[in-house]
Amino acid sequence: MTGHHCSFPREPPSFPPSLIAGAQSLTSIARRCRCLSHEHCGHPLFLVLDHALSLPQDSRPLISDADGDAVDDVHLEVEATVCACLISASAQCAKAGEGSQEDDGRALATAGRAPRAISISTSESRSSGVSAAEVEEDRVAAFWDYQFLFVSQRSETAEPVLLRLVDGAVPSDFPSGTYYLIGPGLFADDHGSTVHPLDGHGYLRGFVFGGAPENKEVKFMARYVKTEAQVEEHDPASDTWRFTHRGPFSVLKGGRKVGNTKVMKNVANTSVVKWGGKLLCLWEGGDPYEIEPRSLNTVGKLEMIDGRGEPQHSEGHGVGDVWDVAASILKPILYGVFKMPAKRMLSHYKVDARNDRLLTLSCNAEDMLLPRSNFTFYEFDSDFKLLQKKEFNISDHLMIHDWAFTDTHYIIFGNRIKLDISGSISAVCGISPMISALSVDPSKSTSPIYLLPRSQDESQKGRDWRSAIEVPAQLWLLHFGNAFEAVDDEEGTREIRLQACVCSYEWFNFHKLFGYNWQSGRLDPSIMNVKQDGKALLPHLVQVSIDVNAEGDCQKCSVESLNNWTRPTDFPVINPDFSGRQNKYIYGGTTSGTRPALPHFPFDSVAKLNMSDKSSSTWSTGNRRFIGEPIFIPKGTGEEDDGYILVVEYAVSIQRCYLVILNPKRIGEADALEARLEVPKELNFPLGFHGFWDVDS
Repeated sequence: MTGHHCSFPREPPSFPPSLIAGAQSLTSIARRCRCLSHEHCGHPLFLVLDHALSLPQDSRPLISDADGDAVDDVHLEVEATVCACLISASAQCAKAGEGSQEDDGRALATAGRAPRAISISTSESRSSGVSAAEVEEDRVAAFWDYQFLFVSQRSETAEPVLLRLVDGAVPSDFPSGTYYLIGPGLFADDHGSTVHPLDGHGYLRGFVFGGAPENKEVKFMARYVKTEAQVEEHDPASDTWRFTHRGPFSVLKGGRKVGNTKVMKNVANTSVVKWGGKLLCLWEGGDPYEIEPRSLNTVGKLEMIDGRGEPQHSEGHGVGDVWDVAASILKPILYGVFKMPAKRMLSHYKVDARNDRLLTLSCNAEDMLLPRSNFTFYEFDSDFKLLQKKEFNISDHLMIHDWAFTDTHYIIFGNRIKLDISGSISAVCGISPMISALSVDPSKSTSPIYLLPRSQDESQKGRDWRSAIEVPAQLWLLHFGNAFEAVDDEEGTREIRLQACVCSYEWFNFHKLFGYNWQSGRLDPSIMNVKQDGKALLPHLVQVSIDVNAEGDCQKCSVESLNNWTRPTDFPVINPDFSGRQNKYIYGGTTSGTRPALPHFPFDSVAKLNMSDKSSSTWSTGNRRFIGEPIFIPKGTGEEDDGYILVVEYAVSIQRCYLVILNPKRIGEADALEARLEVPKELNFPLGFHGFWDVDS
């Protein structure tokens, strides 16, 4: 932040008088605290104010006022920021002995309103030597940092923009290719509605690596995925937005509520893959959208489920089952009224690198309402030809976000759910989000794992796959890092190992993901930063070990923290060349724990865990900077950690995004950073979800 000069407009004619007075008071207090001197011009809260003052009308944080109405005027945001800064500056004055309580009170009164920052508990991370003023300063800054991580970006760039190198150099042996990153881009419309980050329209980013070895360069592109919902809600002539679809996690404030059946808002914002020459953006409940790889233009929806024929193998279906009757009644209603397809494709796919196959998974639309689950697996070759389709019916009410595979099995780690009757009624009436119809089911102290036979030979073996293997812990699975098995050919026994990110049922809440409150439209970072009191509540890494005998029966099932690593961590990734086989290293997004008010999330570090010697190391960003999902780019030498890691760094205090290149071998050392490239400020984008590396042929 060195060299950044905070500026305050003297007479901004469009700002309300209370804001001008507040800014003047803030400036006065700051000067008395020497916060605007040359050496303190990077004071974090003044940077927040500086950027809030210059924030474009169409790039507002996802917040609302005290009455729960969406903020339509940047003045309100700035006014709240001024008040927040006044609190911090006043506290600094008291600390320095240069201000009095009376002065602080007058300054706060001048601003005209109290800050709307949500209280964030910091007791867990407060350490000795940290003053109350510093804790309060971090608390206020943390609230705004979190808001700025979810600022809408309405701009697109069809023409590649050369990124400016700010640190290091792009390695000469970095392969040519494109890193695609998908995530939400828009959180508020122009008519008072906000949406949950999971319901934000898909915004596809492309980082294109090219150039000669001695002069490598990276160019950037970004386009919205033109889904049916995006086309309906965006007016390109006026460049305005009006949300008409509710989405599963949101409630419209400026649109139609009661009778609005547009709940399946396919925003194609969750994951991205390129396979068989097709670049696809996926969502959790519908067909993917195909994108033209070079221009990022939307080609259209790709049917990967319908029209694929009956499954080659259908397992576990009863005849005349009562739930079959219920399903036959529900299906036409769900499709006819809510436009839910009979099968909905999940956003997480798998690439079987050794067999050169793309694996995908779908479930039935009625599964969320009935105490059973139907899973259909699809396997495609490199030309996108369907090679296998297998369907399984499980008599358990499960929700799946991610899954795993080995050479012989598809693996479902079940998250148990139940129907919420009162929530269903309010959801249908448009009073609450559709996800209110479901809640977690903590009735059992264990977690089910289903080993589903991938091959016909495995299907004919003795073990009944309908019988779940119960993990001796109640865990909600978020993401898999890897799964592999070791077979003893002589004994016929098998050891299966699963590496995954899980959290507790106690913490997980459909209504509070990312801290979004659908009633107020606010984002509350405290939800993601709860005090754990020795419990493993938040997302963390574990290894599940399953030992199976020759008959396929489970002899032992255990779970333990991966490498005894206890920090909150998610987005586990490995060298993709080792997917489905035993790996030595695993990487993930984690926290340094240095922010008192944001001790756990957003992540600010990349962790590298060595499963062989149980060691761990991290690379961390700078102050008030966060990261998204890391991705491993292999060199193809066969050495597992020989490659590079790409991760986006979000410098929220200055509203910048950077693409960071790390050397996996050097994580934990001072020279782990290979390069940092800056995305132009006007193209700064919100937090992304999942990415994909496409190497040039």
